[in-house]
Amino acid sequence: MKRYNLIIPAKWAGISSLALLGACQNQEKEPQQPNIIFIMSDDHAYQAISAYGYGLNETPNIDRLAEEGALFSRSTVTNSISAPSRAVLLTGKHSFVNGKVDNNRPFDWNQPNFPKLMQANGYQTAMIGKIHLDGIPQGFDFSMVLPGQGQYYNPDFLIDGERVRKEGYCTEIITETTLDWLKNKRDPNKPFCVLYHQKAPHRNWQPAPKYLTLYDDVTFEPPANFFDNYEGRGRAAKEQEMQVHGHAMWGHDFKMIVDPYGDSTGFHHELNRFNDKQREDWLSAYTPENEEFKAKYHSLTDKEIALWKYNRYIKDYLRTIKSIDDGVGELLDYLEEAGLAENTIVVYTSDQGFYLGEHGWFDKRFMYEESFRTPLLMRYPKEIKSGTVIDALVQNLDFAPTFLDYAGIEVPEEMQGESFRQVVAGKTDKWRDAVYYTYYEFPSVHMVKRHYGVATERYKLMHFYYDIDEWEMYDLETDPMEMRNIYDDPAYAEVRDMLHKRLEELRVYYGDSNELNEKFLKEYLEHQN
Repeated sequence: MKRYNLIIPAKWAGISSLALLGACQNQEKEPQQPNIIFIMSDDHAYQAISAYGYGLNETPNIDRLAEEGALFSRSTVTNSISAPSRAVLLTGKHSFVNGKVDNNRPFDWNQPNFPKLMQANGYQTAMIGKIHLDGIPQGFDFSMVLPGQGQYYNPDFLIDGERVRKEGYCTEIITETTLDWLKNKRDPNKPFCVLYHQKAPHRNWQPAPKYLTLYDDVTFEPPANFFDNYEGRGRAAKEQEMQVHGHAMWGHDFKMIVDPYGDSTGFHHELNRFNDKQREDWLSAYTPENEEFKAKYHSLTDKEIALWKYNRYIKDYLRTIKSIDDGVGELLDYLEEAGLAENTIVVYTSDQGFYLGEHGWFDKRFMYEESFRTPLLMRYPKEIKSGTVIDALVQNLDFAPTFLDYAGIEVPEEMQGESFRQVVAGKTDKWRDAVYYTYYEFPSVHMVKRHYGVATERYKLMHFYYDIDEWEMYDLETDPMEMRNIYDDPAYAEVRDMLHKRLEELRVYYGDSNELNEKFLKEYLEHQN
């Protein structure tokens, strides 16, 4: 791949020697290669970013990236679960190639990743926040990462490998550390690449002290299919364990110290991490509503209880996002003040999508739209026009080659993604017509069955395997909420054949196979035992 180096025009006729000297000096202060800030949250649904138009909440700072740059409407993941998604981001390779197919398997940091390549080509790099990959991150001049899932309150961090506990709220600490590195720790003469990764809004959605009562005056209506009975679909949708009303827990998820039956939930153990002021603020915010609900619980209908649970869930989820949006605003303001905005690529995304009550669910894992799709917003004033909307089927597989492309660094042959730089700049409309997906973590928490599939702009085909052998197919144009499996519908026979053909082509192209599935399954079951 060609390097994209900026060339300073040598048209200086009529300019004084003093002005020429000043112009050259100013140019030298700004690196020719663009800076990159990659913001990744955890489980942030596109439905919960106001730029996507769902009207659920307001995210004015994240929205700025769409207003001043681009919004991607069909950004997807290759594997909708945290650690595998992050491994794909770093390596530009599918899970079955980079080896991180599930949350349990170790990640090999010794393999190439895009930060290593940027570091070797003059970039200063930092990884701050959540990465959820075991081992000390490689490819970074500075790293401060949460061990595992991390904690919302007074979290521990591994700072260049050393464990340190920091007092405060996790989202705010990660933002403060990122800004401190940008302002005080980096070399201003080098381009930088920062991975600024938030834990929020990952389960169990613990809001910052200042937002504990946000949305107390709002009652949210659930999605239209919140009470989905999964009629007409297979066992996978029916046998999952991720229902808001059915599988979420009174303590861990709904923040009750004692459940409606008077039994301890164990949530008080989670509050032990809080300091006295944090615990006092928390209990003041939640106890009155909890007690009111418990007092009337036995007189409520099952539907009323389900709607109360949905509101407790969605309010806490959105409260944690408010802190993320605040941090994005602080970052964007700093870039403006420091004169860095023009030459800095800023990307906001999530490690996958999330269910906000659709099909009655929370969590992710399925290839259905809400977890398959991710938010993706991107600003780079030098190349991306304000208000751009991109409908192309991009994936987290594409981030590594895209960033290397912008940096003018050759993309290794082993990377399976494609740079979407020319697409987002409006210089080409040539792009892939289909994307490939895999999911492996079963049997496990939430019990989402193993499956793989293909998606085009309009259609989706999935194969659920291991303890079942079932196919599902959806027409997203006529059935955007994926309520009707059309796999056996004669009217779609030609589409089904086309999707099967495309699926097999992609499996060959990327190097996947049933034999690999069997290998990973065997290793997974051995690890479980």
